[in-house]
Order: sequence, then C-alpha cells, then structure tokens
Amino acid sequence: MRGSASHIHTFPYSMGRSRYQFLENQPHFLTCTVVNWIAVFSKPDLAQIILNSLDFLQNHQRLALHGYVIMENHLHLIASAENLSREIAAFKSFTARSVIDWLKENQTEYLLKQLKFHKKLHKTTQEYQLWQEGSHPQAIFSQQMFSQKLEYMHNNPLRRGYVDDPAHWRYSSYRNYMGMKAVLAVDLIDV
Repeated sequence: MRGSASHIHTFPYSMGRSRYQFLENQPHFLTCTVVNWIAVFSKPDLAQIILNSLDFLQNHQRLALHGYVIMENHLHLIASAENLSREIAAFKSFTARSVIDWLKENQTEYLLKQLKFHKKLHKTTQEYQLWQEGSHPQAIFSQQMFSQKLEYMHNNPLRRGYVDDPAHWRYSSYRNYMGMKAVLAVDLIDV
C-alpha cells in the first residue's frame, strides 16, 4: 500500500448484520474511544503507549498505518492489514493492559476508579475497561474518501481548539503528509 492511491481497491460488497465490517486488505477509517470519553491520553506517557504499539504492528508487518490522530480520549486511524479486525482487537487488548498497568504503577487512582466505574457489566473477567467496544470501521474505496477522512482526522485538534495549525499537534500524521519530522512513520498514500 505504499505510494500512490491507485493501490486502493474498489469493489462492491454486501453488508451483513452489522453496519460496520472489515474488508480484507482494504484501507479502513477506524475510531477507538475510551469509555465515557475519559481523557486518558492527555498524559504523554499514555499517548506514547499508543504510538509504541502502532509502531510495533507496523515494524512486524501486521498493519499498514496510513494516517492517525491521537486525541485525549479517542483516536482515529486509517489502516489496512490482511486481518485488520484481529490486529485492531490485539492493539486494543495490549494497549488497555499497558495503560492500566501504567496507571497502577503510577498510583493514578482517579483514572482507575473511572475505568472501573464505567466498565460494562458483562465484562466480568476484568476489573477495568479502557476502550469502548468496537472501532466502527469504514472501508475506503476512493481517493476522495481517503482525502476526506485524512483531512477530518488532521483537523480534529484544530476543531477542538487545541492548536491553530494541524502541524502543531504532535500526535498526528499531518506532519508525515507535509514532509515534516513526525513521531510515528506512516505508509503514505498520495493525496
């Protein structure tokens, strides 16, 4: 998927029971949200867990990351993989465990209490829940859709009033697409 957008496949597909489905090897726009929109990633160490995990998945060729933004309580990705559903599940499981371990080690009781309080009742085998269920995958079938999702992601910190320029938000692939130094490598698609 490196390089030009001509690698984006277009083909019809039918929807099953769920409105959200993963299509093999197709780039998808994904959203991962912290339970009750708790501002976990306002702590740089916890945002770094996300960056390290995405870097690991890329370095081991388990996922191609084409764009991202990490906000204080959610993240958006444009990614593709042979089995993206499995890789996103593994990513969420690993990052949840890592974040909770960090919170325990650093005695961040307020956030732990929030993650415990907002845990879904059917999650009986765990004490805490970091992520809301699902990632709402939207397959990307055109250059226009890719550009729209990428712009939406990159302007998220701007719309929230956190920065005046998307290049000032360090947890975003905007810098990658502008040819600037970035905190995480991405597989660029021509826009």
